[in-house]
Amino acid sequence: MRFIHIEQEDSFIHLRFNRGEKYNALNVEMLQELAEAVQVVKEHEAQIVVFSGTGDGFCAGGDITMMKEIHEPDVYEQVMNDIETIVTTIFNMPKIVIAAVHGPVVGLGLSLALAADYLIADADANISMNFIGIGLVPDGGGHFFLEQRLGTHRAKHFAWEGRSLRAKEAYDFNIVDVVVNGEIHQEAADLALRWSQSPLKSMVTTKSIYHQYRQDHLLQYLAKERKAQWELRQSDDHKEGVKAFLEKRKPHFKGK
Repeated sequence: MRFIHIEQEDSFIHLRFNRGEKYNALNVEMLQELAEAVQVVKEHEAQIVVFSGTGDGFCAGGDITMMKEIHEPDVYEQVMNDIETIVTTIFNMPKIVIAAVHGPVVGLGLSLALAADYLIADADANISMNFIGIGLVPDGGGHFFLEQRLGTHRAKHFAWEGRSLRAKEAYDFNIVDVVVNGEIHQEAADLALRWSQSPLKSMVTTKSIYHQYRQDHLLQYLAKERKAQWELRQSDDHKEGVKAFLEKRKPHFKGK
């Protein structure tokens, strides 16, 4: 695979974004690879997965080129199918999934990190669900995962404000589980080693008991996000948001 690496470590399997020169921004091909990769990881014998990114950030969200490409309905449906496969596979995977994030963790990148069972963040990570900046709504199950961690009221406000939080702020906000000051990949490996000495079958069973009753709820959110995102992509505000992003200026939204 070009954009996704899978590596067997001593106590875990490492699933890693490998587009570090672009802050691991997600494009169509990368999402296709990730949808395949999570299926491979699911079938692997390792019971712990560490999900991380190379370069200077975990994931800067969707690549601007993908935003243009998915104006075609067929491409849009394929992208959303891949996103659904990735999110539901991580959520239901019979393994403990640790997301180890650093640098930018934005938009869909944050949704994917939140699908994991445990989210550890480098102290300098910048965390945001800033779909609002381009006139869209969270996808990748972002509504579901934010509601789980924040409750509906605070989740709405976080999505609306498009705030960028440093790791400690995100921890205080209950978006991440722990903040580390050491090297993030080594910290994740150390955590995986500690957990590998735990009764993992028991841990995975607890995950299954909780998640099996939430799966239908997640699928409902994903379906609503798919429909809403397509409709909003036709809006004047979205077009203005993308134009402003490319022109590096503040957008002038009109609620249309």
